[in-house]
Amino acid sequence: MVAKTFFGFEEILAKELRNLGAERVSVGNRMVSFYGDTGFMYKANLCLRTALKILKPITSKKIRNEKDLYDFIQGIRWKDYLDADDTFAIYATVNSTIFNHSRFVSLKAKDAIVDKFRKELGRRPNVDTEYPDLTINIHIQQDLCTVSLDSSGGSLHHRGYRTATNIAPINEVLAAGLVMLSGWDGQCDFLDPMCGSGTIAIEAAMIACNIPANLNRKEFAFEKWLDWDMDLFEKIEEASLNKTRDFHHSIIGMDKAPSAVRKALKNVENANLIDFVKIKEGNFFESTKETEEKLHMVFNPPYGERLQLDVEEFYSQIGDTLKQSYPGTNAWFITSNLEGLKYVGLRPSRKIKVFNGKLESRLVKYEMYEGSKKAKFQSKKES
Repeated sequence: MVAKTFFGFEEILAKELRNLGAERVSVGNRMVSFYGDTGFMYKANLCLRTALKILKPITSKKIRNEKDLYDFIQGIRWKDYLDADDTFAIYATVNSTIFNHSRFVSLKAKDAIVDKFRKELGRRPNVDTEYPDLTINIHIQQDLCTVSLDSSGGSLHHRGYRTATNIAPINEVLAAGLVMLSGWDGQCDFLDPMCGSGTIAIEAAMIACNIPANLNRKEFAFEKWLDWDMDLFEKIEEASLNKTRDFHHSIIGMDKAPSAVRKALKNVENANLIDFVKIKEGNFFESTKETEEKLHMVFNPPYGERLQLDVEEFYSQIGDTLKQSYPGTNAWFITSNLEGLKYVGLRPSRKIKVFNGKLESRLVKYEMYEGSKKAKFQSKKES
């Protein structure tokens, strides 16, 4: 199988897969390939936090032209996967000198499938791009054509808990990946000081409690497959829920906009995490750290792309607030405004290249020590 992901998340996705029990895990570009049985495919869709889709390749072959493509697709035993009364959709990705357009590949493949059904049964399945019974993925890399079944359907970032969003909401898979890249392990307090619709705080809570990422999702594509095994899925869901764990610290999402606070509260409620995530109204730049304990902070400040802001002033305020009000804090945030980072006035201890949509961004870490850094190292030396 193949799990698709965002750039920069390949290694954490591979680690997730190994932890779940996948075999022969191999990292690629924006994807990780692995082996597992049907039950593992169900588990991967249910539990993986950084996967966007799980594809199940069924066959591949070298092709030289459109006739080869048509014959290859028509030669597949489609009745193993599709009834004549079912609907299907085809999505193609092409990186080849043989074909220029993915849409042409999709149409040619569609013709091959419906012609085969017409010939054998006298009737054919229809195309439905909205709610198909089977979603087929065709990938052509130069002359190699791979046909896969999409076991997820809609992207796995559609977790099912987010009904209310703001102007620039962060993708749920991106949020989970950032929290995981930050090394969050649920062993201290957590704060998102610019929480928007609450996604980062919700994903942090699900990680801390080991709650399956897609527990609230409405459905997966494999539920419409001919070999769908509901009993097996329910067993896997139950086994995954039995692995949840207690969490003994606080997770807080804060935002200065009352509308954002309302939306975040609604989403926390939808995710059944009201016992674990607290949402409150407040301006980060006027806030202070509430405890003397260690604090882990992850946030997604506005970049100035969709929300207008004075970049120099805004990023200076981030640095000043962290310096003056948040000792004993590991602060991480993502930004595509690389110019803005210069105004933070602090040296990041980590910089990780990631993408937010098409925006090349950096996930940066600032370590705010108790007292001065010099004093910290001095005391380490003496001890």
